[in-house]
Amino acid sequence: MKMWSGRFRQSLDPEFERWQPSFDFDRRLLTYEIAASAAHARALKGAGVLNSTELIATLQGLERIGAQASSPAFLEDDEAEDVHHFVEKRLVSLIGDTGYKLHSGRSRNEQIATDLRLYVRAALDQVRTDLAAWCSVLLDRAQQAGNAAMPAYTHLQRAEPVLLSHWLLAYVEMFLRDAERLADCRKRLNVCPLGSGAVAGATLPLDRRAMAADLDFDQPTANSIDATSDRDFVLEFVSSLSLLALHLSRWAEEMILFSSQEYGFVHLPEAYSTGSSAMPQKKNPDLLELTRGKCARVMGNAITLQICMKGLPLAYNKDLQETQEPLFDATDTVLSVLPLVTGWMKAVDFNYEAMQKAAQSGFMNAWAAATYLVRRGVPFRLAHEQIGKAVQICLEKHCELQDLSLEELQSLNAEFNQDFYACLKLESVLAIHDVPGGTAPARVRQAMADARKKIESIREDVHAHA
Repeated sequence: MKMWSGRFRQSLDPEFERWQPSFDFDRRLLTYEIAASAAHARALKGAGVLNSTELIATLQGLERIGAQASSPAFLEDDEAEDVHHFVEKRLVSLIGDTGYKLHSGRSRNEQIATDLRLYVRAALDQVRTDLAAWCSVLLDRAQQAGNAAMPAYTHLQRAEPVLLSHWLLAYVEMFLRDAERLADCRKRLNVCPLGSGAVAGATLPLDRRAMAADLDFDQPTANSIDATSDRDFVLEFVSSLSLLALHLSRWAEEMILFSSQEYGFVHLPEAYSTGSSAMPQKKNPDLLELTRGKCARVMGNAITLQICMKGLPLAYNKDLQETQEPLFDATDTVLSVLPLVTGWMKAVDFNYEAMQKAAQSGFMNAWAAATYLVRRGVPFRLAHEQIGKAVQICLEKHCELQDLSLEELQSLNAEFNQDFYACLKLESVLAIHDVPGGTAPARVRQAMADARKKIESIREDVHAHA
């Protein structure tokens, strides 16, 4: 029996009936549907709709449904329109007509809004757990790198030398912000729609605060119209995932570049690479490329959700059914990628020698050279011009700044002295960036310690919600 069939006299067009159900994809919400239904059942007992015997039978029936949920065969149902209909059908088959009482005072509009909030909350906590593991591995590799240096790039041109650990910490910072965004999203989504009815609020005196507490929500939603039609929390969650995906894609792109023969900074781990069916010598960065490609799906899902919602009048519209699959796909994609990139990062080998060599050529000590003059009272704009002229001389002579004679340097500015050459050494160039957030070794060590505390804070926060 359909949940709405009483008003209708004509059966559905068979093709439409096969096309419109959502059970094929919203069955994954079964655990949350059962939890929300149990909370509603307890509220019905408080409202006098269920007696004690009926409540026990209902809760036991829901528990039995949940216990069988791991069986794929159990979830096969050609008649179920959605997860709500499925649970009602199964419950009635277990406890008889008492099962029909469970829908008293509620609507599927509030049910799906509640189930999705429970789903997003759980998914969000898992993503943050995986992010903490990912950031921890990035940080481990940063610590292992010690004082190894590499070129930093602007405009994809060599700019200045930095510690490899400093470069890795740049990604740690991005992903820590992603974790913060998700935590902020969690605060807003953690309100309970149960008791909102179809649009105007429940028709029974249900204890909404008790239902919210039962499901570990902070409080009930404030407006029934908003509660049943809102998917802001889905958009915010998937938008946060799209930023996370963007950061993963940037990381993957750099690793692809660095693993090429043109850079030679990274040796691809064979466990995460494949070869060519035609060219025997090839080792291809498949994990990195798939990560980059799958991240596009997450970003696309965020756009799909926005477009789906942008023209909907209040309150519930069937279009909202279409917000579920982009949510599920974005979540599944991120949760599949994060453990894999974490494993890749543990396994990858950095070519410290090639990085170190690249960090000491290409005039990447030029800003340090200009700073040498600034510290001797030369205005920076003049120092910049004079070092630029020195670089031009080097280009003509096919040498580096440290290869110029003191006489050549003093022809540009009399402030040059013998101690200039010491300031051009890699250790000096790194150390000169001695500000919070800079690449000076002491600053990077402090940044790593700070990042470790933030990662542990994420883990503690997720554990507190478990």
